Amino acid sequence: MIQGEATAKYVRTSAQKAGLVLDLIRGCDVNKALALLQFSRKHVARDISKVLRSAIANAQQKEGFGGDVERLFVSACYAGQGPTMKRIRPAPMGRAFRVVKRTAHLTVAVTERPQAIGAATSAGTPKRRARAAAAPAGTPRRGARAAAAK
Repeated sequence: MIQGEATAKYVRTSAQKAGLVLDLIRGCDVNKALALLQFSRKHVARDISKVLRSAIANAQQKEGFGGDVERLFVSACYAGQGPTMKRIRPAPMGRAFRVVKRTAHLTVAVTERPQAIGAATSAGTPKRRARAAAAPAGTPRRGARAAAAK
């Protein structure tokens, strides 16, 4: 299982705002995640898109990568709080207000999905397959008791 990780440090946004966008892409395939970020209206989505592309490139450079980017998915993504710049803004009557300019460290990790070994059947789990094989073809699954009571 190949993994790639990338981090962007000191991004000029708050970790809370970045976390809203990161929650959208967590667990998605990389192509779907890039599409979500491209059409997101949040400004931090551009920075997250850069980090995601870098994580994909890092995974491709690893030894043993299969070469199929379609199998990569976002396994972890989080925003940590970076250093805060504190500035002073003049206020009325000789006072001063503090302006807090937050930064964040954005981290995105992608992982290769394991290759499917066998062909999956449409029947589902073994219990369902056994139940489907035992039931006659014309028997309704739900409402059988209600129809018999009438």
